[in-house]
Amino acid sequence: MNRLSSEARAQILHMLCEGNSIRATTRLTGASKNTVTKLLVDAGAACQAYHDEHVRDLGSRRIQCDEIWSFTYSKQKNVATAKAAPEGAGDTWTWTAIDADTKLAVSWLVGGRDAEYAIAFMDDVAARLSHRVQITTDGHRAYLDAVEGAFGGDVDYAQIIKIYGQAPEGQRRYSPPVCIGAVKGRVEGNPNPAHVSTSYVERQNLTMRMHSRRFTRLTNAFSKKVENHAHAVALHFMYYNFVRIHKTLRVTPAMAAGVTDRLWEMADIVAVLERWEQR
Repeated sequence: MNRLSSEARAQILHMLCEGNSIRATTRLTGASKNTVTKLLVDAGAACQAYHDEHVRDLGSRRIQCDEIWSFTYSKQKNVATAKAAPEGAGDTWTWTAIDADTKLAVSWLVGGRDAEYAIAFMDDVAARLSHRVQITTDGHRAYLDAVEGAFGGDVDYAQIIKIYGQAPEGQRRYSPPVCIGAVKGRVEGNPNPAHVSTSYVERQNLTMRMHSRRFTRLTNAFSKKVENHAHAVALHFMYYNFVRIHKTLRVTPAMAAGVTDRLWEMADIVAVLERWEQR
């Protein structure tokens, strides 16, 4: 069986991490669509396994959490009339937790936006931290029980609820409503009001939309399978944490958090994939 070289694998993965769709990557590299898709799936699984093993005992002080929307196969309103819609079709949410100081992506979860996923997500966040932290989320009610169940009373937790006005006239389809205010509220412990914010995690949502084609709006590059969507998210966060230099920090988030002591290249992600394959 023919196998891509490590250099070719690194090139393809780098293209996927920099906003290219699978079809665009095939045109640029000459690799087949099935080859690129299989590489994405394997790399995503390897990245998720590496993150689960190595991103532990973090000394984070402030965590911001949010959810970013996308869809799989078709938008939720069209699932009922879609032909052969697979399981998981429709709205797909990615829960993310960002360290406000190091900008490290501490945890993520792809799935629905209900209480079950909130609990699983916050349990994973809590399992990766070494001591008490301050957590900020939006006003999504599912967070309340999830944070309580994951941390008990050993957390400083606050919510920030943004108030939106009307979208600009004539731009309601493409432009978000205007934020006209925000209300901060203490939920648990003694959170510092000066650090009650979700700005960093919301900025990371923009980074994800720019670097992962599956999140780009108004294109046909959306995920057709929720499993592949999850693999693409895992690859993105591996690239974001270990390879992409943060403009403000001048190092990668993983270096700032002490998870690694050096700057990674795409070849290092390929090495992680190859070790995973050998297992």
